Amino acid sequence: MKVVRPFGPTIAMTNMSENLVKKLNDYVDKILADEKKSQDLDYGKKLAGNVKQEFLLDKEFVVSSGWESFLKDNVKEWILKSTNKNIQKFKLIDSWIVRQFENEYNPLHSHGGHISGVGYLKVPEDYGKTIQDNKNQNYNGKLQLVYGSKSFLSEDAINIKPQIGDFYFFPHYLAHCVYPFQNKSAERRSISFNAMIDNDIYDVHGQ
Repeated sequence: MKVVRPFGPTIAMTNMSENLVKKLNDYVDKILADEKKSQDLDYGKKLAGNVKQEFLLDKEFVVSSGWESFLKDNVKEWILKSTNKNIQKFKLIDSWIVRQFENEYNPLHSHGGHISGVGYLKVPEDYGKTIQDNKNQNYNGKLQLVYGSKSFLSEDAINIKPQIGDFYFFPHYLAHCVYPFQNKSAERRSISFNAMIDNDIYDVHGQ
């Protein structure tokens, strides 16, 4: 795990194992093959994304797959490295899959709970070109994390190009968005979560 502080809060960057990525993708593909199950787990109406499909992971799979353990263990390490404190509580509120296709996007938003994160299960080989060829940076398909305002010695955003297996942890209030991409045959598949930790560690102002 690598913990960085590009602006206000720390962000943790780590990797899911190939085995865990396979378990998660196999689960998603199984849900997609079951229309009723897909509808039962649909979560799109509660999320910000303008994407094809978003659905919850069922609680039994979250435990049996080791997904909850992955989140808990990494959150514990991240908080320890950031605060020198050991969390005793990790309560997963929800975890969900986002399936994004060409021209779809996730607008700037934040999450609930105390902590959140996102990881990548499938990514396009090519996100497409910018409309204007002279642009210095191509944001297509990138995750953007935003905090504060840009000023001397301080950036206001970082842009992340997803790679399969990459996972990022951040506090729930950190605003973020995902840009659309241009690739008719590709899926950008991610997994996210919200969770609570010890309130006395989270609530630094004792309110």
